[in-house]
Amino acid sequence: MLKCAFTRTTRIRGKISSFELCFRRTVILIKNFIERWLNRGDEKSDTQKFWLEFLRDVLNAENPTELIDFEKRVKLAHKSFIDGYIPSTRIIIEQKSFDVNLDKAVKQSDGTFMTPFEQAKRYYDWLPKSEKGNYIVVCNFQEFRIHDMERPKAEPEIIKLENLETQKFLFMIDVNASSPKDIHEVKLSVQAGQLVGRLYDALAERYVNPNNKESLRSLNIFCVRVVFLLYAEDSGLFEKNQFHNYLKARELVARNALRDLFNVLSQKIEERDPYLEADLKNFPYVNGGLFEEKNIELPQLDGEPLRIILEEMSGGFDWSEISPTIFGAVFESTLNPETRHSGGMHYTSIENIHKVIEPLFLNELKNELENFVNLPSATKKQKENKTKKFIEFQDKLSKLKFFDPACGSGNFLTETYLSLRRLENRGLEELMNQQINFASGDFTPIKISLGQFFGIEINDFAVAVARTALWIAESQMMNETKNIIQISDDVLPLKNFNNVIEANALTFDWTTLVKPDKLNFIISNPPFRGARVMDATQKTELNEIFKGWKNAGNLDYVSCWYKKAADFMKENRKIKTALVSTNSICQGDSVATLWKTLFEDGIKINFAWRTFKWDSEATEKAHVHCVIVGFSFDDSPDKKIYDAEKIIEAKNINAYLVDASDVFVESRQHPLCDVPEIGIGNQPIDGGFYLFKEDEMKEFIAKEPNSEKFFHKWYGADEFINRRPRYCLYLGNCPPEELRKMPECLKRVEAVKKFRLKSTRTSTVKLAETPRKFQTENMPTENYIVIPKVSSEKRFYVPIGFMDDSVLCSDRVLLMPDANFYHFGILESSVHMAWMRMTAGRLKSDYNYSKDIVYNNFVWPSVNEKQKAKIVSAAKKILEVREKFPDSSLADLYDPLTMPEELLKAHKANDAAVCEAYGFDKNISEEKIVSALMSLYEKFSARK
Repeated sequence: MLKCAFTRTTRIRGKISSFELCFRRTVILIKNFIERWLNRGDEKSDTQKFWLEFLRDVLNAENPTELIDFEKRVKLAHKSFIDGYIPSTRIIIEQKSFDVNLDKAVKQSDGTFMTPFEQAKRYYDWLPKSEKGNYIVVCNFQEFRIHDMERPKAEPEIIKLENLETQKFLFMIDVNASSPKDIHEVKLSVQAGQLVGRLYDALAERYVNPNNKESLRSLNIFCVRVVFLLYAEDSGLFEKNQFHNYLKARELVARNALRDLFNVLSQKIEERDPYLEADLKNFPYVNGGLFEEKNIELPQLDGEPLRIILEEMSGGFDWSEISPTIFGAVFESTLNPETRHSGGMHYTSIENIHKVIEPLFLNELKNELENFVNLPSATKKQKENKTKKFIEFQDKLSKLKFFDPACGSGNFLTETYLSLRRLENRGLEELMNQQINFASGDFTPIKISLGQFFGIEINDFAVAVARTALWIAESQMMNETKNIIQISDDVLPLKNFNNVIEANALTFDWTTLVKPDKLNFIISNPPFRGARVMDATQKTELNEIFKGWKNAGNLDYVSCWYKKAADFMKENRKIKTALVSTNSICQGDSVATLWKTLFEDGIKINFAWRTFKWDSEATEKAHVHCVIVGFSFDDSPDKKIYDAEKIIEAKNINAYLVDASDVFVESRQHPLCDVPEIGIGNQPIDGGFYLFKEDEMKEFIAKEPNSEKFFHKWYGADEFINRRPRYCLYLGNCPPEELRKMPECLKRVEAVKKFRLKSTRTSTVKLAETPRKFQTENMPTENYIVIPKVSSEKRFYVPIGFMDDSVLCSDRVLLMPDANFYHFGILESSVHMAWMRMTAGRLKSDYNYSKDIVYNNFVWPSVNEKQKAKIVSAAKKILEVREKFPDSSLADLYDPLTMPEELLKAHKANDAAVCEAYGFDKNISEEKIVSALMSLYEKFSARK
């Protein structure tokens, strides 16, 4: 929808990139838009022009006239129209002239007085549920006010015309975009993390041994405490500037002053020394375990550390607006030595957290709240019923229990707590709006508590941060509640809770923290570690959890949480779980290894997010390719697959995250159908002594002219796709008498022998006996098909091609000897590509084509001669078109942005011919292709 995104500019080889040109063009367009509309704009004559230009020039939206509806009719008692409405995101726009005060209530046609927001809110209330979105935008050409309808009484986000930023308005055209409030909170949270990092660095220099474990622990505890104190004085837990003024008055003895303060904050008021100085005595009792530990190691605090606290952190920053969800993770990663070296502050975005919690439970709760809000309350009886329904809903919320067995800094738990409290507050707000009296003695305005949230984390500092983040979240939501209803409840003293603990989740018995029969949901983002990069301890943990499982050694570390969660859920089959993990667990041989047994035990997948990039770092974005899998023993009838921007209503979600039957494609040594065997190319194990770039080969031949006939073009996946061969010196068939006459070649043979003898692997040492041979040799004697093992996910078709017998290929490609145009046509078709995308593993997000999983399990069509001839003809056409572009690599030809139209047309013709052979409609979707192939696989594999 957007022509470009805006994060940073780049330069390529000294030239301005197209990205930067796009960025600059957008900046100019926004500047011109601001100049056009500054101090002008009439509601009646300019509204449509203003918003069409805004969508086009500020948001870079294509076809803005198709995005927005003007003068949308609302069925009130009198004729009413919404000024602007964006159906895709369900945004209501209330537009006023440039000189209208947006805070002033004016008389409406029905005689009532309303502010512009109240007017838009009335429209919102009368819209059907399917047309209600999360935001109302009120505008007077000079100012945009963005009202969050999940918190309609909260202050709107106000953005001035002269301060327009594209990112802050993307929510208007993209349902997955952050709201302005979220963007603001994230920005503040990252800034807060940077301030903490500066304090950490300045103070670490003062420690005698900052790398000592206990010193490091004391430094971390100190930073946690300071952050809480800064938040407390900005949020109203303390008096305004109470901490700042206390420390400022004691600059010369700051170290002792903070020790005294920490002690006082851990003491109840009645237990304190009656002779304390007044400003110290006035601090409230905090408790909660945060200040209990006495005598932490603390160096002198004069100079730079004290300046940072007083001037930058306390005097120049408002801590009350940080997002505890984001800041907790930023804070932990800033000070955690395991993540600090990376140079970036890591956090999981709020949007990504909601990809887990919304389909798991939050959407259902939001719908329940919406049903409550829509209940009538005109009569006394209706008001009593509405109050009763709210109390029932509130009781339900207060009984839900959530568990994160890899909680880190607690961001999943924190965001879940915030989301539930917002639902509770929204219900309270509705009762207040309806002027319902619920001030009876047995009514409790806040029932949701931190005691409903449980977490396990292996890092002790992350545990401390998680608890602090939850306390801050509790404080923020208490303030929101106080803005709705007058309550006397106080956050302080902090409530002790031991639900977030330090432990190894894979060796710890979860039932000692939370009983299965008391739990409702497991949510987590466990560690990402591939099967080949786990350390010895992690390997031991995995082997213990999967004891007796076949091929468990090929599973990624995250699989342990799936298995342990499933075992835990057996004790209470009503528990629902959603985990974030690397996409490998739903690809390749991991599927059968992990999921087959889980499914046999009764586990069902209820929703899933297919592969997407998980943004996990604030400064240098680290993209991990993830899936989210929501599963339980309850076979939900409302199954959904989230794939990019589309949602698929599924009958059954199998372990490949496809709407198809529960089929497990297991490793197979030989093809399922009567087709040629394929195998890997050559694997030299030569230390690189037999491989050459072109200039290196020419230099070698100049020294050793007789060696020329022993050189062959050498292709791996990268060389093949980019049409840039290397060269291989293969001496395996060189007669001894010839080799003795080539001293440079003998040097290479000797070097390979020495390389192999140094190996720690017995098989490689044994290979030193035949140094001219490769470890694996696959050299077809006629033309053969080459299939790259790894290819970019951006390509719809994996580039496959033919080679002649003069060319040697590496083990980075698969070879099909005895191949013909028919085989090529099938393999290069959309049908085979759909199968490959479902069953192949991934390297990051790239396709990782395999023989035993992808090729050997693929069901080929039964064709007659006419169908076969049509496929052969289409396959030849693809190759003919490729030859028209001799200077283009296969990477160029198969990039979706640069693929020639003629080549795409040839592929479409081949797809149609192959679909016809299978009996598929030529316009069949990939979803249906996969479903059909799985059914065929199930039938064919049952015969074997």
